[in-house]
Amino acid sequence: MDLPAAWVEQVQKIDWGELREKVQDYGPALKVVRGTWSRESLKEISEGKLFVPDEVINEALMQGLQKKPQQGLDRLALHSHENGKLDIEASTQKGELKLSGKIKEFIHQGDKTYMVYQVQQKKMPGHGLMSWIFSRVSLSMVERMVGKADAFDNLPVDIRHNDVKVDCGQVLAASTFGQTRFHGHRLLDMIEIKGATPKENGIEFQTELHIPDDVKDDLKGLLKGKGEEIKAGNDGK
Repeated sequence: MDLPAAWVEQVQKIDWGELREKVQDYGPALKVVRGTWSRESLKEISEGKLFVPDEVINEALMQGLQKKPQQGLDRLALHSHENGKLDIEASTQKGELKLSGKIKEFIHQGDKTYMVYQVQQKKMPGHGLMSWIFSRVSLSMVERMVGKADAFDNLPVDIRHNDVKVDCGQVLAASTFGQTRFHGHRLLDMIEIKGATPKENGIEFQTELHIPDDVKDDLKGLLKGKGEEIKAGNDGK
């Protein structure tokens, strides 16, 4: 990894309030980082695997539904299983809807962010409802790593046979996280998602951090300025 786990623990010891006063140029980026990642989640991301419980995603789904109601949809939730299956359940005016399938792809790399979900049943709901459901599900899953992204009404959704592909790239690029830079580098480019695997009661994302050398150097300098002991990582830095 570009930033070893030991480094993450050191970085999280910084007094962010004091740092913003000393280094005004970093203030906006640090505020976004603090609002997006906890110490624990950043450590997990740096180690390559971030587990997100279903309840966290479901809370985001219901918040999104309350903020932007979808006509005829009262409840939206997902449930992950150890065998890799992901169920999506919804309550509509016409009754209960349950989709069962798997995540074929979940990719975030720079401006490219998309999910492909394969519905493993013959009958699917109408295109409009399907598009809305998967737009909300996709963004609620990725928000754990790149912060809130509310504008999902016009996400490109491509339905071919039983495969549903949702493109989140433009929405994330326009989000606060996507527009924030640290030392000239986009935060959006510093994290990569290589896949997502449903486990029992949660989804495990395969992740990687890409921290530019000049950003690493700045963080080292800031830590030294606070008298912290710098522990060498696998790269010897």
